[in-house]
Amino acid sequence: MSFIAFAPPSAGAPVTLPEVGGVENDGFYPDIALQDVRDNMRLDGTVTTPRLIQAIVAAVLHVNAELRDWKLVQIAAGFAGLAAVPADRVNRESVNIAHYRRAVYCWAKADLTEHYRDFDSTASMLSDKKTMEALDNAPGEQRRNAHWAIADILSRPHVTVELI
Repeated sequence: MSFIAFAPPSAGAPVTLPEVGGVENDGFYPDIALQDVRDNMRLDGTVTTPRLIQAIVAAVLHVNAELRDWKLVQIAAGFAGLAAVPADRVNRESVNIAHYRRAVYCWAKADLTEHYRDFDSTASMLSDKKTMEALDNAPGEQRRNAHWAIADILSRPHVTVELI
């Protein structure tokens, strides 16, 4: 029998229990834990669990599609999963797994930021205008980070070129 005690909430503070669950991946790439995404991307309870799952699934689909050809080469070389692909290790984990998670987390955060930025679009004060500018730029910055993480897995340089 085990007992886990949570500290009593301070006056008026909502109780937040650790979230259990995740998004199961295709077997080659790692599964994505919901709580890990919330912790790493600073997502609070404003983002509901169903909405978080939806954003993660979309991110996993996107990142997996970006890496499809690379994955097929790795499988043909005899590697059953991303963790088996030879790569440097940091914190006892393949850097490819760290890059993969970063790509998924950033892509999901970009999607969520775009959908949750409409809480206050009036920008009535100067600080509100700065906040709105940050929200305008945040999805692009998160997508850039995701593309860079994918580029790191593919051993490509971080170059983004856009024609005007």
